[in-house]
Amino acid sequence: MVIQGIEFKGVSTFQYVPTMNPNILNQIKNLDSVEKAEMLDLLEEWEAAKKREGSQNNFLTFVQEMWTAFIHGKHHEIMAEAFEKVVKGDLKRLIINMPPRHTKSEFASYLLPAWFLGQYPEKKIIQTAHTAELAVGFGRKVRNLVNNNDFKDVFPNVSLQADSKAAGRWNTNKGGEYFAIGVGGAVTGKGADLLIIDDPHSEQEGASGDVNVFNRTYEWYTSGPRQRLQPNGAIVVVMTRWHQRDLTGQVIDASIKRGGADQWEVIELPAILPSGEALWSEFWKLEELEALRAELPNSKWQSQYQQNPTSEEGALVKREWWQTWEERDPPECEFVIQSWDTAFMKNQRADYSACTTWGVFYRENDEGMLAPNVILLDAYKARLEFPELKVKAVEKHSQYKPDAFIVEAKAAGMPLIFELRQAGIPVQEYTPSRGNDKISRVNAVSDLFSSGVVWCPETRWAEEVVEEFAGFPNVEHDDLVDSSTQALLRFRQGGFIPLPSDEEDEPLEHNKVADYY
Repeated sequence: MVIQGIEFKGVSTFQYVPTMNPNILNQIKNLDSVEKAEMLDLLEEWEAAKKREGSQNNFLTFVQEMWTAFIHGKHHEIMAEAFEKVVKGDLKRLIINMPPRHTKSEFASYLLPAWFLGQYPEKKIIQTAHTAELAVGFGRKVRNLVNNNDFKDVFPNVSLQADSKAAGRWNTNKGGEYFAIGVGGAVTGKGADLLIIDDPHSEQEGASGDVNVFNRTYEWYTSGPRQRLQPNGAIVVVMTRWHQRDLTGQVIDASIKRGGADQWEVIELPAILPSGEALWSEFWKLEELEALRAELPNSKWQSQYQQNPTSEEGALVKREWWQTWEERDPPECEFVIQSWDTAFMKNQRADYSACTTWGVFYRENDEGMLAPNVILLDAYKARLEFPELKVKAVEKHSQYKPDAFIVEAKAAGMPLIFELRQAGIPVQEYTPSRGNDKISRVNAVSDLFSSGVVWCPETRWAEEVVEEFAGFPNVEHDDLVDSSTQALLRFRQGGFIPLPSDEEDEPLEHNKVADYY
């Protein structure tokens, strides 16, 4: 039978056309009842074959066929592309770090292993999670999917072995194996062509911040599952970040430090993108994420949702060095400095402009003598075009009436200095000396923190400053650190906050009390 120039001798032999041509439908109408029924059956098989081919060749298409409630997001395309590389053998080591409730497990521990076994029903999968119960739960879902008619429509030659009833251990009709195990469990005698590690750290473990917990997980990974990998086998790690020494952190660290170690492709998917947009805007609205951000401790938000954990390891300024100001109002300050670190004006929208306001006040030390301390009065960070930057700078100056107003002479800082001086605001330029890099500047003020004379209130904006310092120099953005060090260096250079380690100097008389209340 020939219609529209296509000879139908069987579904497996004819060529597909992209869409149903109306001319074909018109020709069908002219057929007798027997031919029409035959043709409609062939067309139905044709459509089924097209759908089957699409799901076999494209992971995202497979997802859409298997998961009718799926809500498509841009990050799913990124994940799907990476998974296709893994399944095709073009990518052997993959890490995806992403926030909770963004379909991490559905993609990696449910749909990926099913699609992999559909392509290679003779191969072996080891699936891991932080508990055996969770891993077995994944195994049950994958097993049920493989046994589902929708899956059989896509992979008609793949099924479960007749005696495969256990959720965490089962086989395909082609000799393939699926084995689920929790972190810490034994994998002796098992092999893997695909090793999937899904969230190896529990929430309780991650929240503890105990490095020993993360070390035990890494030790288990290297001594257990990693050694069960078959030649040319692939490893997929999908997880939410918790700590710089979590599994992602240690795996990447080993890859960098050890010659010949695994080379990983790492995909980081923050809940809020550098552009300020939500990662999965089709499901998570930006307002909802911002509300969640406001409720969570900044360290938790940065690690779990932004995939940017900070650690005390290597920190120049540790969290515990900060003193907490618990009173509602700040102390009366003798001298106030406001400091701006500005971003580029046009093509660097991922950069922030940051402003911190600091004050010197006196309180009794352990010897009962009044001693100078410094407190963070305000912190502000935002992406601003120049007109917005100017308005905000004038606003902050008016709010605190600082004794010194410092702007770093770079980027948008130079035109800002000019504009503010034109407006009658006395601006002091800050230009770091040659060789005085960011790390050197933070080192120069770290003794203030370690001496216990730096205070901050219990507020969200203060917490952001603390976290930036705790993660420096390994944080993605250090704008608040830059702004703060400018102010603290000025305090130190002006003799406002002498320390026991300093050489004795002439007492400094201050002639003004800040009027910012």
